[in-house]
Amino acid sequence: MVDTEKNGQSQEKPSNDDQVTSAAEQSDIEDKETHQDHLFQITVKLPHQPYEIPVTVSASEQVQDLRQTIIEQPDTFQYSCFHLEHEGQKINDFVELSEVKGLKAESVIKLIEDPYTEKDARQHTIRVRDLIGAAADRPDTIHGLCAGISLHDSITAPYFNNTQANGETAAPPANPAVGYDFEAQATVQTLLLPRDEPAPKTVKAISVSPWNPPPHSLRTKGHLVYLQLTTLEGEQYQITAHDTGFFVNKSSNTKFDPFPRKEPKGAFAHSLLSLIAKLSPSFDKNFRLLQEYNSRRDPLINFQITHALPSNPWLVAPAEAGLSSHQPDPTRPQETYLVSGLDNADTLRDWNEELQGAKELSSKNMQDRVFRERYLSRTFADYTDSAVRGAVLVAKGEIAPLNPTESSDAQIFIANNVFYSFGADGAEIFTSEGGDAAARVAVGKDVVGVKLVNQLDIAELHTPGTVIVDYLGKRIVCQSIVPGIFKQREPGEHQVDYGGVEGREVVAENEAFVPIFSKLSKALHVKQHAVWDKEGKKHILEGSVETKGLLGTDGRKYVLDLYRLTPPDVKWLEEYWRDVAVGEERPKDADYPHRMVVLRSELVEIYWRTELYKHNARHTESPAKKVEESKTTSETNDENDTKSDGKAKNTPNQSIPEFNLTFNPDVYSGQVPQTEQEKEELAKDEETVRALCAYLRDYAIPELIKDLHEGDVGFPMDGASLARLMHKRGINLRYLGLIAKLAKSQVARLDALFGLAEQEMIARAFKHIAGRYLKNLPASFATTAISHLLNCSLGTGLNESPRVSLDEEVLSFYPEADWSFISVTPKSLITEIEKEVHIRYRHDLDSGWVGHIKHLPLLREFSLKLGLQLLAKEYTFTSDVSPAEPTSVVNGVNGTNGVTHGKKKKKVTNHDQANKSSDSLETKDVYTFEPDDIVNLLPVVKDSCPKSTLADEALEAGRFSIAQNQKELGMELLLESLSLHEQIYGLIHPEVARVYHQLAMVYYNLDQKEAAVELARKAVIVSERTLGLDCNETILSYLNLGLFEHGVGNTVLALAYIKHALELWKLIFGLKHPDSITTINNAAVMLQGLKLFHDSRLWFEKSLEVCEQVSGTNSVNTATLSFQLAQALALDTDAKAAVGRMKDAYNIFLAQLGPDDRNTKESETWLDTLTQNAVTIAKHAKDVQARRQRRVQLTPRVTLGTKPQPQVGQSSIEAANGQRDRATSAAQLDQRSVDELIRFIEGGGEASARSSKKRVPGNPKRRGGSSRTTAPTRSV
Repeated sequence: MVDTEKNGQSQEKPSNDDQVTSAAEQSDIEDKETHQDHLFQITVKLPHQPYEIPVTVSASEQVQDLRQTIIEQPDTFQYSCFHLEHEGQKINDFVELSEVKGLKAESVIKLIEDPYTEKDARQHTIRVRDLIGAAADRPDTIHGLCAGISLHDSITAPYFNNTQANGETAAPPANPAVGYDFEAQATVQTLLLPRDEPAPKTVKAISVSPWNPPPHSLRTKGHLVYLQLTTLEGEQYQITAHDTGFFVNKSSNTKFDPFPRKEPKGAFAHSLLSLIAKLSPSFDKNFRLLQEYNSRRDPLINFQITHALPSNPWLVAPAEAGLSSHQPDPTRPQETYLVSGLDNADTLRDWNEELQGAKELSSKNMQDRVFRERYLSRTFADYTDSAVRGAVLVAKGEIAPLNPTESSDAQIFIANNVFYSFGADGAEIFTSEGGDAAARVAVGKDVVGVKLVNQLDIAELHTPGTVIVDYLGKRIVCQSIVPGIFKQREPGEHQVDYGGVEGREVVAENEAFVPIFSKLSKALHVKQHAVWDKEGKKHILEGSVETKGLLGTDGRKYVLDLYRLTPPDVKWLEEYWRDVAVGEERPKDADYPHRMVVLRSELVEIYWRTELYKHNARHTESPAKKVEESKTTSETNDENDTKSDGKAKNTPNQSIPEFNLTFNPDVYSGQVPQTEQEKEELAKDEETVRALCAYLRDYAIPELIKDLHEGDVGFPMDGASLARLMHKRGINLRYLGLIAKLAKSQVARLDALFGLAEQEMIARAFKHIAGRYLKNLPASFATTAISHLLNCSLGTGLNESPRVSLDEEVLSFYPEADWSFISVTPKSLITEIEKEVHIRYRHDLDSGWVGHIKHLPLLREFSLKLGLQLLAKEYTFTSDVSPAEPTSVVNGVNGTNGVTHGKKKKKVTNHDQANKSSDSLETKDVYTFEPDDIVNLLPVVKDSCPKSTLADEALEAGRFSIAQNQKELGMELLLESLSLHEQIYGLIHPEVARVYHQLAMVYYNLDQKEAAVELARKAVIVSERTLGLDCNETILSYLNLGLFEHGVGNTVLALAYIKHALELWKLIFGLKHPDSITTINNAAVMLQGLKLFHDSRLWFEKSLEVCEQVSGTNSVNTATLSFQLAQALALDTDAKAAVGRMKDAYNIFLAQLGPDDRNTKESETWLDTLTQNAVTIAKHAKDVQARRQRRVQLTPRVTLGTKPQPQVGQSSIEAANGQRDRATSAAQLDQRSVDELIRFIEGGGEASARSSKKRVPGNPKRRGGSSRTTAPTRSV
């Protein structure tokens, strides 16, 4: 069986420095827990019914957390504008409850309603609209259709909601694993929510009144907003939002009179929710029904995402994308006003000041650190959201540039205090580096560098808020505006204060930046080194010459252009890059798109630690050396050590500071030293970098291949998990070609890695090609271009000659647009992809690669990389299958592009363009993709938000304590870490999902299975909402949730989770994934526990089949699974097959492990026993045939339930040879032998009574656990 780690994660051994840090933080957290982490209950007095509510709080919570708890309870939905008082004193919302004087258990806090401001009234209106379900879906620029949904409840619903509409109890659902079809193709339905009944309506409409906003004369009288309400009874009311509350006014649609209306139609309430309840008799009943409707789902599914962007599914149900899904809402166009006010002042924020101010917050104690990191996380999330919205408008051309006379690539923009520019070489800075390709990579490296510097959190070193957005083929850089960056300097002054000013030709120095840059260099292992300007003058810099320091007008020191924090990949440059003159073509063997090839910071850190360990080993005596040297005197030892090391012997603690390994990031970048000494120093730096590059190729990459081969790390499932694994090991994605080469030349297990690497290369090549076609194309034609490119790459099996046609009249409206995609053919696109893969990854695709691609997984990769949302339907990729939705329209003709007109227009096509034959207009072709199948295009975002160090430190401290057998302390620290993650990130965030997943593993290993199930369930929901419905981490969370549910006895539900995970696995990879062996085996064991022996046998057979393909027929893993299958066959009363499989296991163990190995001996014992039993069964069968009239029916002690469902029969081998006859024959054997076999294998039937004469042999020991235990699925 494949190897799986016990805790489901591949862990690295912490260094001594890490352990010291963890211990320090552990002590700090312990002190905090002693007086703050206990829970207690208080009472909150309310001004209205129910007049008081109990609330359980923690002293470490902030008052605003208590406010949020209050307004989320059904009895207190109406409150939003209030403050809290304790013993007559107003409580500050931004302090912790521990700071409230006299607050303790059973204390009473009073809720006092406050007067409204206009902003409060608007926010209260938005909240009430959301609460009562009056707000229709909001089409959002950056949030796609079905953003942030979860499928979890749709999977569990059949197992918990057993009440039918007529009130009767429904029959329990069938076992989801019974009759499972392993060979069925992946279906897009896996990612779709089932259709649900509509939510109960509470009002017909509530919107901003046409009389809004109040005139100046009435604003002075407290009028804030005018609203209009239409109840379910059909009554229409005009409502005034006053600073004291909400009341019905005398206005109508034709008359303006915003003063209070008298009874009986008049009413007043402090809350709009209470006012609606007074006006509509049916409101209370329907509002309760709406709450019950919402409560059917897990609260985490309804919780708002505040600190992260929600995940957008790449497949959308037709019902969600159709015209009927767009419902009228009069307030939808008014929401901008409700959110940001009449003058949009509420959304205008000084992002740079907020970000830098958040970094400067105090972090002296635990409370300050929690508040600081929480505020940082929320501010970064808000900034990212705002920046991405502006970037989309820039890409669509809806924001005017500041420099309209410049070329389009050089234009810059400012919107909402965010600075925008394109990731292209418009200013011709990167001409010698590769032009636009180099500029695009540079800005991508820059955002990674900014995130790294933010994570280091160096005092007094500031970075601009940076976000990269890829949208419609354009890469847009979003940055907060650094004060002084646009300032015109005096003559002779440089535009920057430290580093290269104009490339490497002019270099600025400033002593004020040296101390903080030296801290950054030390953390990144960057060497203080010399650079030379164009005049040959020497400058000593702490970082790369490309890294710049700017003294802002706010007095802060900013670091800019962080794309070269690490050395270049020298070997790659020497092999695949040549510097050529302008206009000269590069040779084919050195035509890499750019020379911006730098090594990853993870590689630098790994290599540095490796060399540190080697250095310490050289200064630390080994035990063998001590024994040998004990024969000599200590003086001789000291003398020998001094001679060999060239210095006096030091203790390990003394040797660590002496270690000094740093890297010069400016080697091989055109530096020209002036003296021989300078040349020697630069040569040494170059050798150090060469050693780092050699480590990457000679060790890091082969070691990754080795670990994946041996199963020491989780196997990646898709391109994202493969990229994350490579980056974690410090391997750049340009080495995908080398990884594919190494994987192909080795064993069968690595065939999956080869296929995955090739798929990722193809997907990334397609992304670059599609980006070039989309970059200068009008946004309204993007779906036409994308559908055509998809047809040319994935749809050639259905239509070998896809074409696109557009009216010349339409094209004439865009004279500067690039319509080159029209001429793309399958042959030309395949050639482009092959060329792109070769240039970028130095890998040559096989000539028939198009016929071997996995269509759905590759379509998913295309969609994720381009930000596509596609219509969810069964796409037809080959002509031997009828299209699911045949269509006769010509690809590219759709109303949105203005192509369909009342009369025929002359069209431009890529089919017979020379004569522009009109015959093509009459041809009705069928295509895999139509423009209408591309439902939405979304931006792909890379942000620079750092992770919380405090929450991670608490998590590591808890793990460390448990590893040291301090279980109680470790559990407390883990709970503290969970609390910190939820406080800092909010409940819905990718990092919270990951900590739920990790803690679930820890709790399960500590045998606290109920807690593990709860945490695993949360991990699934949060992963789905933030990482994706079919993200590899979501699949792992589902698999582990299934394992944990099985651990607490919910095996049928566990199998439902596993089945869903396998369906997702099919969709993103296929079922023959190396790690799927463990999952299928686990499901088989679960079925065995339910005594569904025949179905269990089928799952064991599939597990063995995949293992033979992945690991080979003679591997130990195959032998182990053959051993298990033999047991399953025996339980299924197939004695002959059981003997054959056990013989296979024995032969493999004997050949691989030898006759003395325990596994070999146990399999031999089992083989002898099963052989004897098979002989006995054969004799019984012969007796049965001879004495049918005297046959005695024997009842087995164990209820087998061996009669399979029809689906099982159809998928088994017997279905092809006559199911009925063989089932009858098997039944005759079963009833004579099963009682004996079950007692032998399980030790005595249901009572587990063991025979005193013969000891039942156990399963062979192997990695991953025994056949009756299951192993958690490991993350990549």
